[in-house]
Amino acid sequence: MPADTPAPELIRRCRAGEEAARAELFTRYRHYLRVLAEAQLGRHLRGKCDPSDLVQQTLLEAHRDFRTFQGNQENELLGWLRRILAHNLFNEARRFATRGRDATREVSLEGFQAGLDHSSQVLSRCLADDGPSPSDAAAERETAVRLADVLTRLPENYQRVLLLRLFEGLTAEEVAGHLGTTAGAVRMLQMRALEGLRALVNESAASPSP
Repeated sequence: MPADTPAPELIRRCRAGEEAARAELFTRYRHYLRVLAEAQLGRHLRGKCDPSDLVQQTLLEAHRDFRTFQGNQENELLGWLRRILAHNLFNEARRFATRGRDATREVSLEGFQAGLDHSSQVLSRCLADDGPSPSDAAAERETAVRLADVLTRLPENYQRVLLLRLFEGLTAEEVAGHLGTTAGAVRMLQMRALEGLRALVNESAASPSP
């Protein structure tokens, strides 16, 4: 099945019972969900939860419960997947919040849902030079999916600095503390990471569709 098959067509084929379409549909969003999960784990859950496990659980639940999905467009599907991921993140956070010092930490499902929605918007805009683009929410989320695929191709240190700076909103000084370097080095690393991301986006855009 062509990789550029429109999401609405895949959704229609899934409803018609095509297993290949369902496999393609959920595989398409694995990187997107992984990036969002990484962004929401934060300093409290990172190292305790494996984002790959959370994504796998989310996709298994989406596959199982696809009959309950009522939408027809990609942005509707992404919102549905984020809600499933939010539940899984909430359950993990609540489980760890009952242990030791974390027992007083407040976790909420609504907070995770809002955080995932925000991270999706941040992802779609991370190459914008002058703030949000004028595109509508659906187009932004589609851009977020494409950028997530490209982001996972960057070196790990590039991914790490973008995660901390853009998604968690840490200052360069705070990131320097995490990485054991200087704020100036963090800013340089972020600039190179964004340049690398932009180069890969342009390379993907120039490549002919399969």
